[in-house]
Amino acid sequence: MKILDSIKNEVISIMDNDPAHDFEHVMRVYKNAQKISKKEKANQKLVLSAALLHDIVSYPKSSKRSKLSSIDSAKKSKIILKKYNFSDDEIIIVSDAIAEHSFSQNKVPQTLEGKILQDADRLDALGAIGIARVFATSGSLNRSFYNIDDPFCNKRNPDDDLWAVDHFFNKLVKLESMMNTRFGKIEAKKRTKVLKEFLKQMKNEI
Repeated sequence: MKILDSIKNEVISIMDNDPAHDFEHVMRVYKNAQKISKKEKANQKLVLSAALLHDIVSYPKSSKRSKLSSIDSAKKSKIILKKYNFSDDEIIIVSDAIAEHSFSQNKVPQTLEGKILQDADRLDALGAIGIARVFATSGSLNRSFYNIDDPFCNKRNPDDDLWAVDHFFNKLVKLESMMNTRFGKIEAKKRTKVLKEFLKQMKNEI
């Protein structure tokens, strides 16, 4: 669809260089969304537009505005979608999907398109690429790898503001049980296994 190419080019021009939320992240989410929407027989135009636009506003994790990234991305997406003659109903579906997809919003999206976007984005937080993103973010935040007294949160609550490995327990290993679609659940299970193997290997090395 030519309209998706046009949106893609616009997204390239406005994306930041945060390695965990760069254009390559957007394209991985796009590919995940493509696979899921085919399985779910969803409206590809709407799902893929949402995937392209879901992170057009991405505040740093250290910012107090970080939790507003998805909300502000949704607002900005409406302006872009109007330029490409999306109907009012289509704009609502896409922008709602974007607003509700974020883990920090703690919402289950109301539409199929929203559920697919949420799964597609969460898959990119899992597996090998998910591990890479955790440590890329940790480097930018100057966050230590792990708590030397209790690296795997056996006797304390995880605090991923301080330690990278805590993010696995605070968020990543929970995602498998929070997926919406059948494909999402199957793929999340595979990728979560990679996370757990990584933690097991780390335990052997420290």
